[in-house]
Amino acid sequence: METLEQITIGEYVAKDFRTAALFSKYGIDFCCNGNRSIEEACQKKAVTADVLLQEIETVLSSKSDSGIDYNAWPIDLLADYIEKTHHRYVSEKTPILLQFLDKLSRVHGAKHPELLLINELFKGCSGELAQHMKKEELILFPFIKKMVHATLSDELIELPHFETIQNPIAMMMHEHDAEGVRFRKIAELTNNYTPPADGCNTYKVTFAMLEEFEQDLHKHIHLENNILFPKAAKLEKDFTAQ
Repeated sequence: METLEQITIGEYVAKDFRTAALFSKYGIDFCCNGNRSIEEACQKKAVTADVLLQEIETVLSSKSDSGIDYNAWPIDLLADYIEKTHHRYVSEKTPILLQFLDKLSRVHGAKHPELLLINELFKGCSGELAQHMKKEELILFPFIKKMVHATLSDELIELPHFETIQNPIAMMMHEHDAEGVRFRKIAELTNNYTPPADGCNTYKVTFAMLEEFEQDLHKHIHLENNILFPKAAKLEKDFTAQ
């Protein structure tokens, strides 16, 4: 039986998403780098492993009426949820943010040149995420749903063109890492989404939207990296063992 020290960050968040707030408080990446232990995560951070473990225990032992146990969901339902909630969020918010960032760059770029780089970074993010989501919606998620259906109906499924689900999963996780790095740069350039004293309302709204976008992306990546992908890989392994 695993002790608290042996559980990875991603497993904590999969167990109870409320722990994500703790990791975020100390600047610990729980989505892209969720496979680390508490001790590893606390290195170079302003918290010791013992203190963080105590805080985690407090969260896990407290009751939550609003907590959703995504880990208990069937993975075809989780894939649908990710697509209809997080993919849709990205599709809806991206054009608005692109418009606002273009405006800020034109109006304030001379005085705040960091806006030009923020704009460039987000444009890169928006293009990569659009392609990333299409690959999930057209290739990975349909195969996950096909495996679930085959399990329920006791049917066999054909070998996919990508041979094993580990291949697209590895690609998706690599792309998650890239966007995690990109948004860490955006957070740094925006001083953790703090608008300058001379920032107009558009400035303030844009930074608030960027922060919300990053938070949604963290949850989006967490649900895939720490719950959906491991369960899909296990389901495929069960198929091949038959």
